[in-house]
Amino acid sequence: MPQNASSRSALRDFLESESAGGMLLIFAAILAMIVANSSFYDSYSHFIHAETGPVLTDKLGPMTVHLWINDGLMAIFFLLVGLEIKREFVDGRLASWDRRRLPMIAAAAGMAVPAALYMSFAGGTPGLSQGWAIPAATDIAFAMGVLALLGKRAPTSLKLFLVTVAIVDDMGAVAIIALFYTAKINVMALAAAALVLGIMFACSRMGVKNLVVYMLMFVVLWYATLLSGVHATIAGVLAAMTIPFERTPGTPDSATSPLHRLEHALHPWVAFAIVPLFGFANAGVNLGGLTTEQIFAPLPLGIAAGLFFGKQIGIFGSVWLSVKLGIAGKLRGATWLQIYGVAMLCGIGFTMSLFIGGLAFPGNELLVEEAKIGILMGSLVAALGGYAVLRFAPPHRDHARIEAQSDAEISGDGDVSDTSEARNAPAA
Repeated sequence: MPQNASSRSALRDFLESESAGGMLLIFAAILAMIVANSSFYDSYSHFIHAETGPVLTDKLGPMTVHLWINDGLMAIFFLLVGLEIKREFVDGRLASWDRRRLPMIAAAAGMAVPAALYMSFAGGTPGLSQGWAIPAATDIAFAMGVLALLGKRAPTSLKLFLVTVAIVDDMGAVAIIALFYTAKINVMALAAAALVLGIMFACSRMGVKNLVVYMLMFVVLWYATLLSGVHATIAGVLAAMTIPFERTPGTPDSATSPLHRLEHALHPWVAFAIVPLFGFANAGVNLGGLTTEQIFAPLPLGIAAGLFFGKQIGIFGSVWLSVKLGIAGKLRGATWLQIYGVAMLCGIGFTMSLFIGGLAFPGNELLVEEAKIGILMGSLVAALGGYAVLRFAPPHRDHARIEAQSDAEISGDGDVSDTSEARNAPAA
């Protein structure tokens, strides 16, 4: 099977670009906060909400810059998410149940516990219960950006674990958006979307590999989904499932695989343009006049508690229990303190949390702004706390040897799918 000429590992490229994109996202979020709390706030607000037309659906009204970013460009983000999910389940770190077990357990607990904590803080307040999913998601780009600041101090197994958990987490977030944040259904539009999706699957089964065909149908699928009442970004994940794929186990990606080619083409645009632009358009919260009462209101407090406490309790607790019960092996080359640090980093919800926050409280700017405050508080504390733990945690006694072995494996000389000490190295 033909392979890429490049000797670089696709996984290494992914980790490095995700880290760089995450650092750019951090910069975009900080810039948005600075602009939103400066004399440029009015200009920022007018630009974000500027009507650009046309009216694609009566529900949304005239399209604005904000809508094009959140409903349009983010569909491309979800397309990339779908491509990564498909690749990992078919030919990657989630290709077998043994490899899926620990990240699935960790991701499930890392979504359930934050949601439960949120409900305990805000669920009793009328109108706030629909925000339960806001602290359930992990922002892989932001978290990888923080890990990148640690350099070689962060074991490779932790990076792979974070990526894998975030991918499973994304699956859960997509399901939540489709099931719980869908407006009144337009049956005709939904039927049209189903027809387009069926044609795309048929093209895949017939061996059509021209990506232009799939991208043109993706645009039609996106518009039909937008009209249907299901959130338009779901079209991205659905379209990804139809893109033809060639397996390349243990080797660089295939040059003739449409999925690999599309993933590599989209990744720089998503990491370095779409996600930072989304962060800039959604993170700008004007803190002028913000009171202690507003900061500790049920909504922001519930979100912040869910992200910071819920994520680390759910993920670290489930990993610890899984290892102690013999369900999975401990991550190789990582100490329990380092695993706790990366569990804390999973509390950075940013991109997906901001996205779900807008869906949870449509048309209620006050609640959306309160949700942003909670997301920013929880994500910031999780980022600083996780960084501090990983920065000062003593390394594993065999850190240098295991990292050298991981470098060889991640370059394509071995299998990086199983990173547990139970199968690869003596337990610490």
